[in-house]
Amino acid sequence: MYRVLVMGGTRFFGKRLVQLLLDDGAEVTIATRGQTVDSFGDTVKRLVVDRESYESLAKAVEGRDWDLIYDNICYSPQDAMNACEIFAGKVKRYIYTSSMSVYESLSVNKKEEEFDPYPLPIQMGKRMDFDYGTAKGLAEAVFAQRATFPVCSVRFTFVLGIDDYTRRVEFHIDRVKRGIPIGIPNMDAKINFISSDEAAELLLWLKDHKIEGPLNACSTGAISLAELISSIEQEVGKKAIIVPRTSQENMSPYGVERTLTINNGKATQAGFAFQPLHSWFPILLRQLVLS
Repeated sequence: MYRVLVMGGTRFFGKRLVQLLLDDGAEVTIATRGQTVDSFGDTVKRLVVDRESYESLAKAVEGRDWDLIYDNICYSPQDAMNACEIFAGKVKRYIYTSSMSVYESLSVNKKEEEFDPYPLPIQMGKRMDFDYGTAKGLAEAVFAQRATFPVCSVRFTFVLGIDDYTRRVEFHIDRVKRGIPIGIPNMDAKINFISSDEAAELLLWLKDHKIEGPLNACSTGAISLAELISSIEQEVGKKAIIVPRTSQENMSPYGVERTLTINNGKATQAGFAFQPLHSWFPILLRQLVLS
């Protein structure tokens, strides 16, 4: 039996990952703030931690070690530095949930080498000190340059699922149903998605594949905002009202100015078989419309 720590394992794809690990025979410990009830009962161990506090994290893991750590709640270079120091000598492998937001410019088919964390000058700070993408990228840089254990930084695209707490797809469904204008500056822009199931499956797969450094993660294929809205219109049975600009609360969370897609070739070449986007997205969309 191998020992795994999952930091942030009580909702969305973290929860799915924990179940996959348990099914695989792992001894799983979940580290969270203890504010979200989970359904795992006595099948997991639990640590209550403040991820942003060095003292809290160090005290919680004192005297413990793991074969593998998944970090789904690292949001700043300071969080990453704390992990590098606290988990030195306590873990054999570390998988950090990063984001495609590390890429500084919008473009097509972004590859991992287009944002290289290894030579990036490290700026220390907490979550509030940077925008989201900058903070995640600086955390990657800290892991790349300061960790004494192997780290893989998984750059996820937009993750979707029936239990997506961000409710970004539902944002569009709700406004189409209610006839509220949605702000989308470029309907021709394309984006990627990955399902929460596939995100968890990739993370589980990585435990047996010693990939280090950045790794893009998205289902194969992309969808334009026009195709997304058209699909919602078909399921809802109403036409959407689309405008280039509107009030901030009605601007689409997917409303990029230009195409932003990432390339999943590195993981594919290593042996992970991503699902085609069209094989699962229409099914999920229908479930969300009916829910």
